[in-house]
Amino acid sequence: MNFKQFISANKKPSILIPQAITVIALISVIIYFATNAQINMGNRGISFGFGFLNQEASFDIAFSLIEFDGSYSYGRAFLVGLLNTVLVSVIGIFFATIIGVIVGVSRLSDNYLIAKAAEWYVEIFRNIPLILQIFFWYFAALRALPSPENAINFYDISYLTIKGWYIPKFIWTNFNLFCYSIIAAFFSIYFFLKYAKKQREEFGRILPTATISILILILLPLISFFLLDVSLSFSYPELKQLSAASYTYENGVSIIPELMALALALSMYTATFIAENVRAGVLGVSKGQKEAAASIGLNKGQILKLVVMPQALRIIIPPTTNQYLNLTKNSSLAAAIAYPDMVLVFAKTALMQTGRAIEIISITMLTYLSLSITISIFMNWYNKKMAIKEK
Repeated sequence: MNFKQFISANKKPSILIPQAITVIALISVIIYFATNAQINMGNRGISFGFGFLNQEASFDIAFSLIEFDGSYSYGRAFLVGLLNTVLVSVIGIFFATIIGVIVGVSRLSDNYLIAKAAEWYVEIFRNIPLILQIFFWYFAALRALPSPENAINFYDISYLTIKGWYIPKFIWTNFNLFCYSIIAAFFSIYFFLKYAKKQREEFGRILPTATISILILILLPLISFFLLDVSLSFSYPELKQLSAASYTYENGVSIIPELMALALALSMYTATFIAENVRAGVLGVSKGQKEAAASIGLNKGQILKLVVMPQALRIIIPPTTNQYLNLTKNSSLAAAIAYPDMVLVFAKTALMQTGRAIEIISITMLTYLSLSITISIFMNWYNKKMAIKEK
Protein backbone atom coordinates (compact mmCIF):
# COMPACT_ATOMS: atom_id res chain seq x y z
CA MET A 1 0.00 0.00 0.00
CA ASN A 2 1.48 3.34 -1.10
CA PHE A 3 1.10 6.63 0.78
CA LYS A 4 -1.89 7.81 -1.28
CA GLN A 5 -3.74 4.53 -0.67
CA PHE A 6 -2.94 4.76 3.04
CA ILE A 7 -4.45 8.25 3.24
CA SER A 8 -7.58 7.30 1.34
CA ALA A 9 -8.03 4.14 3.40
CA ASN A 10 -7.61 5.78 6.79
CA LYS A 11 -8.14 9.54 6.90
CA LYS A 12 -8.94 12.42 4.60
CA PRO A 13 -6.05 14.72 3.64
CA SER A 14 -7.96 17.63 5.13
CA ILE A 15 -7.55 16.01 8.53
CA LEU A 16 -3.91 14.97 8.18
CA ILE A 17 -2.58 18.22 6.69
CA PRO A 18 -3.21 20.39 9.84
CA GLN A 19 -1.58 17.72 11.98
CA ALA A 20 1.48 17.59 9.71
CA ILE A 21 1.74 21.39 9.72
CA THR A 22 1.57 21.41 13.54
CA VAL A 23 4.35 18.81 13.85
CA ILE A 24 6.57 20.65 11.36
CA ALA A 25 5.99 23.97 13.16
CA LEU A 26 6.83 22.42 16.54
CA ILE A 27 10.04 20.86 15.23
CA SER A 28 11.01 24.15 13.57
CA VAL A 29 10.55 26.07 16.83
CA ILE A 30 12.67 23.56 18.75
CA ILE A 31 15.43 23.67 16.12
CA TYR A 32 15.37 27.48 16.08
CA PHE A 33 15.76 27.87 19.84
CA ALA A 34 18.36 25.11 20.07
CA THR A 35 20.44 26.66 17.26
CA ASN A 36 20.05 30.15 18.67
CA ALA A 37 21.14 29.00 22.14
CA GLN A 38 24.14 27.16 20.70
CA ILE A 39 25.27 30.24 18.70
CA ASN A 40 24.91 32.59 21.67
CA MET A 41 26.73 30.22 23.99
CA GLY A 42 29.52 29.87 21.41
CA ASN A 43 29.87 33.64 21.11
CA ARG A 44 30.23 33.94 24.89
CA GLY A 45 32.63 31.04 25.15
CA ILE A 46 30.23 28.94 27.20
CA SER A 47 30.54 25.20 26.67
CA PHE A 48 27.59 22.84 26.76
CA GLY A 49 27.69 19.36 28.25
CA PHE A 50 26.86 17.15 31.19
CA GLY A 51 30.37 16.26 32.26
CA PHE A 52 29.99 18.47 35.34
CA LEU A 53 27.78 15.77 36.88
CA ASN A 54 30.94 13.79 37.65
CA GLN A 55 32.67 16.72 39.36
CA GLU A 56 32.95 17.04 43.13
CA ALA A 57 29.97 18.90 44.61
CA SER A 58 31.87 20.45 47.57
CA PHE A 59 28.73 21.12 49.61
CA ASP A 60 26.78 19.20 52.23
CA ILE A 61 23.07 18.38 52.34
CA ALA A 62 21.27 18.53 55.69
CA PHE A 63 18.88 15.64 55.02
CA SER A 64 19.57 12.68 52.76
CA LEU A 65 18.14 9.18 52.34
CA ILE A 66 21.50 7.98 51.01
CA GLU A 67 25.05 8.68 52.10
CA PHE A 68 26.29 12.07 50.93
CA ASP A 69 28.96 14.64 51.75
CA GLY A 70 30.93 17.28 49.89
CA SER A 71 33.27 14.73 48.32
CA TYR A 72 30.48 13.20 46.23
CA SER A 73 29.58 14.36 42.71
CA TYR A 74 26.87 16.69 41.43
CA GLY A 75 25.20 13.63 39.95
CA ARG A 76 24.81 12.12 43.40
CA ALA A 77 23.58 15.47 44.74
CA PHE A 78 20.88 15.38 42.07
CA LEU A 79 19.94 11.86 43.20
CA VAL A 80 19.67 13.04 46.82
CA GLY A 81 17.37 15.89 45.78
CA LEU A 82 15.29 13.55 43.62
CA LEU A 83 14.83 11.03 46.46
CA ASN A 84 13.84 13.82 48.86
CA THR A 85 11.30 15.11 46.32
CA VAL A 86 9.86 11.62 45.81
CA LEU A 87 9.74 11.08 49.59
CA VAL A 88 7.69 14.19 50.38
CA SER A 89 5.47 13.58 47.33
CA VAL A 90 4.68 10.00 48.37
CA ILE A 91 3.99 11.06 51.97
CA GLY A 92 1.80 13.92 50.75
CA ILE A 93 -0.19 11.75 48.33
CA PHE A 94 -0.72 9.06 50.97
CA PHE A 95 -2.04 11.36 53.70
CA ALA A 96 -3.91 13.67 51.30
CA THR A 97 -5.82 10.66 49.97
CA ILE A 98 -6.75 9.41 53.44
CA ILE A 99 -7.76 12.86 54.72
CA GLY A 100 -9.57 13.69 51.47
CA VAL A 101 -11.68 10.53 51.50
CA ILE A 102 -12.60 10.97 55.18
CA VAL A 103 -13.49 14.65 54.76
CA GLY A 104 -15.35 14.05 51.50
CA VAL A 105 -17.54 11.35 53.03
CA SER A 106 -17.96 13.42 56.21
CA ARG A 107 -19.40 16.31 54.19
CA LEU A 108 -22.28 14.00 53.26
CA SER A 109 -22.85 12.81 56.83
CA ASP A 110 -26.29 13.10 58.42
CA ASN A 111 -24.57 14.41 61.54
CA TYR A 112 -24.76 18.22 61.34
CA LEU A 113 -21.56 18.88 63.35
CA ILE A 114 -19.46 16.41 61.34
CA ALA A 115 -20.74 17.75 58.00
CA LYS A 116 -20.16 21.38 59.01
CA ALA A 117 -16.69 20.67 60.43
CA ALA A 118 -15.71 18.98 57.15
CA GLU A 119 -17.15 21.90 55.17
CA TRP A 120 -15.21 24.48 57.20
CA TYR A 121 -12.01 22.45 56.84
CA VAL A 122 -12.40 22.48 53.04
CA GLU A 123 -13.26 26.18 52.83
CA ILE A 124 -10.42 27.29 55.11
CA PHE A 125 -7.50 25.24 53.78
CA ARG A 126 -8.58 25.48 50.13
CA ASN A 127 -8.64 29.27 50.12
CA ILE A 128 -5.30 29.97 51.81
CA PRO A 129 -2.27 29.99 49.44
CA LEU A 130 -0.13 26.89 49.82
CA ILE A 131 3.09 28.86 50.41
CA LEU A 132 1.47 30.61 53.40
CA GLN A 133 0.38 27.24 54.83
CA ILE A 134 3.95 25.98 54.51
CA PHE A 135 5.18 29.09 56.34
CA PHE A 136 2.53 28.61 59.05
CA TRP A 137 3.53 25.04 59.84
CA TYR A 138 7.25 25.76 59.69
CA PHE A 139 7.62 29.21 61.27
CA ALA A 140 4.62 29.14 63.64
CA ALA A 141 3.38 25.68 64.58
CA LEU A 142 6.66 23.73 64.64
CA ARG A 143 8.63 26.65 66.11
CA ALA A 144 6.39 26.42 69.17
CA LEU A 145 7.74 22.96 70.00
CA PRO A 146 10.09 22.60 73.00
CA SER A 147 13.87 22.38 72.91
CA PRO A 148 15.53 18.91 72.95
CA GLU A 149 16.05 18.83 76.73
CA ASN A 150 12.31 19.50 77.23
CA ALA A 151 11.10 17.35 74.37
CA ILE A 152 7.59 15.90 74.11
CA ASN A 153 8.19 12.33 75.21
CA PHE A 154 6.34 9.40 73.64
CA TYR A 155 6.87 6.45 76.00
CA ASP A 156 10.65 7.07 76.17
CA ILE A 157 11.14 5.83 72.59
CA SER A 158 10.27 8.91 70.52
CA TYR A 159 10.83 12.63 71.10
CA LEU A 160 9.29 15.63 69.35
CA THR A 161 11.35 18.84 69.52
CA ILE A 162 11.92 22.07 67.67
CA LYS A 163 14.88 20.41 65.93
CA GLY A 164 12.82 17.51 64.62
CA TRP A 165 11.05 14.29 65.50
CA TYR A 166 13.37 11.58 66.76
CA ILE A 167 12.15 8.01 66.35
CA PRO A 168 13.75 4.56 66.81
CA LYS A 169 15.89 3.19 64.00
CA PHE A 170 15.26 -0.33 62.73
CA ILE A 171 18.28 -2.62 62.59
CA TRP A 172 17.66 -5.75 60.51
CA THR A 173 19.44 -9.02 59.86
CA ASN A 174 18.57 -10.75 56.58
CA PHE A 175 16.51 -7.74 55.58
CA ASN A 176 16.24 -9.00 51.98
CA LEU A 177 14.38 -12.11 53.14
CA PHE A 178 11.94 -9.94 55.07
CA CYS A 179 11.34 -7.81 51.96
CA TYR A 180 10.62 -10.96 49.97
CA SER A 181 8.04 -12.00 52.55
CA ILE A 182 6.36 -8.58 52.28
CA ILE A 183 6.26 -8.86 48.49
CA ALA A 184 4.86 -12.39 48.79
CA ALA A 185 2.19 -11.06 51.17
CA PHE A 186 1.10 -8.38 48.69
CA PHE A 187 0.92 -10.89 45.85
CA SER A 188 -1.13 -13.22 48.07
CA ILE A 189 -3.50 -10.38 48.96
CA TYR A 190 -3.86 -9.47 45.27
CA PHE A 191 -4.86 -12.98 44.25
CA PHE A 192 -7.14 -13.35 47.26
CA LEU A 193 -8.95 -10.10 46.39
CA LYS A 194 -9.46 -11.35 42.83
CA TYR A 195 -10.87 -14.60 44.21
CA ALA A 196 -13.15 -12.70 46.63
CA LYS A 197 -14.41 -10.50 43.79
CA LYS A 198 -15.19 -13.56 41.68
CA GLN A 199 -17.08 -15.18 44.57
CA ARG A 200 -19.09 -11.98 45.10
CA GLU A 201 -19.97 -11.53 41.43
CA GLU A 202 -20.78 -15.16 40.61
CA PHE A 203 -22.25 -16.52 43.83
CA GLY A 204 -23.11 -13.44 45.89
CA ARG A 205 -20.76 -14.65 48.64
CA ILE A 206 -19.11 -11.81 50.58
CA LEU A 207 -15.77 -12.72 52.14
CA PRO A 208 -14.13 -10.67 54.95
CA THR A 209 -11.48 -9.26 52.61
CA ALA A 210 -10.15 -6.59 54.99
CA THR A 211 -9.64 -9.01 57.89
CA ILE A 212 -8.05 -11.74 55.80
CA SER A 213 -5.78 -9.25 53.97
CA ILE A 214 -4.50 -7.87 57.28
CA LEU A 215 -3.88 -11.41 58.56
CA ILE A 216 -1.89 -12.28 55.42
CA LEU A 217 0.14 -9.08 55.74
CA ILE A 218 0.98 -9.95 59.36
CA LEU A 219 1.41 -13.72 59.18
CA LEU A 220 3.80 -14.01 56.21
CA PRO A 221 6.39 -11.59 57.68
CA LEU A 222 6.01 -13.36 61.05
CA ILE A 223 6.79 -16.65 59.35
CA SER A 224 9.97 -15.10 57.96
CA PHE A 225 11.01 -14.17 61.53
CA PHE A 226 10.64 -17.73 62.81
CA LEU A 227 11.68 -19.81 59.79
CA LEU A 228 14.09 -17.64 57.78
CA ASP A 229 16.29 -16.30 60.59
CA VAL A 230 15.13 -12.71 60.19
CA SER A 231 15.56 -10.55 63.28
CA LEU A 232 14.84 -6.95 64.19
CA SER A 233 16.31 -4.68 66.85
CA PHE A 234 15.96 -0.98 67.59
CA SER A 235 18.34 1.89 68.11
CA TYR A 236 16.59 4.41 70.38
CA PRO A 237 17.27 8.16 70.43
CA GLU A 238 19.40 9.30 73.37
CA LEU A 239 19.75 12.86 74.67
CA LYS A 240 23.30 14.21 74.37
CA GLN A 241 24.66 17.48 75.76
CA LEU A 242 26.84 19.34 73.28
CA SER A 243 27.57 22.36 75.48
CA ALA A 244 26.24 24.10 78.58
CA ALA A 245 23.07 25.23 76.78
CA SER A 246 22.95 22.97 73.72
CA TYR A 247 21.40 19.51 73.53
CA THR A 248 20.61 17.08 70.75
CA TYR A 249 19.63 13.45 70.24
CA GLU A 250 21.93 10.83 68.83
CA ASN A 251 21.11 7.38 67.47
CA GLY A 252 17.66 6.70 66.09
CA VAL A 253 16.28 8.54 63.07
CA SER A 254 15.62 12.28 62.86
CA ILE A 255 12.71 13.61 60.82
CA ILE A 256 13.62 17.23 60.16
CA PRO A 257 11.06 20.05 60.73
CA GLU A 258 11.23 21.08 57.06
CA LEU A 259 9.97 17.67 55.97
CA MET A 260 7.17 17.68 58.55
CA ALA A 261 6.03 21.20 57.64
CA LEU A 262 6.06 20.52 53.92
CA ALA A 263 4.29 17.16 54.24
CA LEU A 264 1.61 18.67 56.51
CA ALA A 265 0.96 21.63 54.20
CA LEU A 266 0.86 19.56 51.00
CA SER A 267 -1.36 16.89 52.55
CA MET A 268 -3.90 19.21 54.16
CA TYR A 269 -4.08 21.57 51.18
CA THR A 270 -4.45 18.87 48.50
CA ALA A 271 -6.89 16.89 50.69
CA THR A 272 -9.46 19.67 50.33
CA PHE A 273 -9.62 19.18 46.55
CA ILE A 274 -9.65 15.40 46.85
CA ALA A 275 -12.51 15.72 49.38
CA GLU A 276 -14.56 17.66 46.83
CA ASN A 277 -13.79 15.02 44.20
CA VAL A 278 -14.98 12.31 46.59
CA ARG A 279 -18.13 14.23 47.42
CA ALA A 280 -18.89 14.74 43.72
CA GLY A 281 -18.28 11.06 43.04
CA VAL A 282 -20.59 9.87 45.80
CA LEU A 283 -23.32 12.32 44.76
CA GLY A 284 -22.89 11.11 41.17
CA VAL A 285 -24.22 7.67 42.12
CA SER A 286 -27.98 7.63 41.61
CA LYS A 287 -30.29 7.49 44.60
CA GLY A 288 -31.95 4.40 43.17
CA GLN A 289 -28.72 2.42 43.55
CA LYS A 290 -28.59 3.22 47.26
CA GLU A 291 -32.28 2.44 47.78
CA ALA A 292 -31.92 -0.87 45.95
CA ALA A 293 -28.95 -1.80 48.14
CA ALA A 294 -30.90 -0.87 51.29
CA SER A 295 -33.87 -2.94 50.14
CA ILE A 296 -31.78 -6.14 50.21
CA GLY A 297 -30.73 -5.51 53.81
CA LEU A 298 -27.35 -3.77 53.47
CA ASN A 299 -26.51 -1.24 56.17
CA LYS A 300 -25.07 2.21 55.45
CA GLY A 301 -21.47 1.07 55.76
CA GLN A 302 -22.00 -1.85 53.38
CA ILE A 303 -23.86 0.37 50.90
CA LEU A 304 -20.99 2.86 50.88
CA LYS A 305 -18.31 0.16 50.56
CA LEU A 306 -19.96 -2.29 48.15
CA VAL A 307 -22.30 -0.15 46.05
CA VAL A 308 -21.48 3.56 46.19
CA MET A 309 -17.66 3.75 46.24
CA PRO A 310 -16.99 1.24 43.41
CA GLN A 311 -19.19 3.36 41.14
CA ALA A 312 -18.02 6.69 42.55
CA LEU A 313 -14.36 5.82 41.87
CA ARG A 314 -15.00 6.17 38.14
CA ILE A 315 -15.89 9.81 38.77
CA ILE A 316 -13.28 10.42 41.47
CA ILE A 317 -10.11 9.06 39.84
CA PRO A 318 -9.61 11.44 36.83
CA PRO A 319 -9.76 14.74 38.81
CA THR A 320 -7.83 13.17 41.70
CA THR A 321 -5.02 12.31 39.27
CA ASN A 322 -4.69 16.03 38.59
CA GLN A 323 -4.38 16.69 42.33
CA TYR A 324 -1.61 14.09 42.66
CA LEU A 325 0.25 15.82 39.82
CA ASN A 326 -0.27 19.23 41.43
CA LEU A 327 1.00 17.96 44.78
CA THR A 328 4.16 16.56 43.19
CA LYS A 329 4.86 19.83 41.37
CA ASN A 330 3.94 21.94 44.41
CA SER A 331 6.63 20.13 46.38
CA SER A 332 9.09 22.43 44.58
CA LEU A 333 7.95 25.15 47.02
CA ALA A 334 10.15 23.32 49.55
CA ALA A 335 12.98 25.70 48.68
CA ALA A 336 11.10 28.42 50.60
CA ILE A 337 11.85 26.66 53.90
CA ALA A 338 15.20 25.14 52.87
CA TYR A 339 13.99 21.55 52.54
CA PRO A 340 16.69 19.92 50.36
CA ASP A 341 14.53 18.84 47.44
CA MET A 342 15.59 18.74 43.80
CA VAL A 343 15.02 22.46 43.23
CA LEU A 344 17.05 23.63 46.24
CA VAL A 345 19.88 21.11 45.94
CA PHE A 346 20.27 20.94 42.17
CA ALA A 347 18.50 23.86 40.49
CA LYS A 348 19.81 26.36 43.03
CA THR A 349 22.98 25.31 44.87
CA ALA A 350 24.52 23.24 42.07
CA LEU A 351 23.52 25.83 39.47
CA MET A 352 25.14 28.67 41.41
CA GLN A 353 28.39 26.72 41.78
CA THR A 354 28.68 25.43 38.21
CA GLY A 355 26.87 28.09 36.19
CA ARG A 356 25.39 25.33 34.01
CA ALA A 357 21.94 26.93 33.84
CA ILE A 358 20.67 25.33 30.63
CA GLU A 359 21.80 21.81 31.53
CA ILE A 360 20.61 21.91 35.15
CA ILE A 361 17.25 23.54 34.44
CA SER A 362 16.66 21.09 31.56
CA ILE A 363 17.43 18.09 33.77
CA THR A 364 15.17 19.41 36.54
CA MET A 365 12.29 20.08 34.13
CA LEU A 366 12.61 16.66 32.49
CA THR A 367 12.69 15.00 35.92
CA TYR A 368 9.45 16.66 37.03
CA LEU A 369 7.95 15.78 33.65
CA SER A 370 8.99 12.14 34.12
CA LEU A 371 7.53 12.01 37.63
CA SER A 372 4.24 13.48 36.41
CA ILE A 373 4.02 11.12 33.44
CA THR A 374 4.72 8.14 35.72
CA ILE A 375 1.88 9.14 38.04
CA SER A 376 -0.42 9.75 35.05
CA ILE A 377 0.34 6.34 33.52
CA PHE A 378 -0.35 4.54 36.80
CA MET A 379 -3.57 6.45 37.51
CA ASN A 380 -4.81 6.01 33.92
CA TRP A 381 -4.17 2.27 34.21
CA TYR A 382 -6.11 2.18 37.48
CA ASN A 383 -8.90 4.26 35.94
CA LYS A 384 -9.25 1.78 33.06
CA LYS A 385 -9.24 -1.07 35.54
CA MET A 386 -12.15 0.51 37.43
CA ALA A 387 -14.12 1.40 34.28
CA ILE A 388 -17.32 -0.43 33.45
CA LYS A 389 -16.52 -3.22 31.00
CA GLU A 390 -19.24 -3.84 28.46
CA LYS A 391 -19.88 -7.45 27.57
